[in-house]
Amino acid sequence: MNDPDCIFCKIVAKQVPSVILREDDFAMAFLDIAPFEKGHALVIPKCHAERLTDLPLEWLTGLMPLLRDTARRLVAGLPCDGFNILQSNGRCATQVVPHVHFHVIPRWNGRPIKWTSGAYDSSAEMEALAVRLRAV
Repeated sequence: MNDPDCIFCKIVAKQVPSVILREDDFAMAFLDIAPFEKGHALVIPKCHAERLTDLPLEWLTGLMPLLRDTARRLVAGLPCDGFNILQSNGRCATQVVPHVHFHVIPRWNGRPIKWTSGAYDSSAEMEALAVRLRAV
């Protein structure tokens, strides 16, 4: 099940480039191109569903191990002191891409929470960070 017009479905199909951290049969984790913090990752099901309430339970259950693994990689690999997991449903809730996705946002003690998109200095910086996180 995929949507040929969905950017995340295109990423799953490898039709659009992304910096993938890890993937399995159910889900894919990759770095966000407009991160709130460097290391901000997205975890998406490989099955297209616009909202969490549309996602079949077996896909949600299948996605959870990769979501947990991604958070662990950020804590160990950045390292960071903690993380936020953010999941929005519908435009009114700030969902930009209509495909279920979980943001895993690294956080550090003493650093104020920033909810604005940032950027990596280069694609090489983004890839180097992904290599470090994959190795954890």
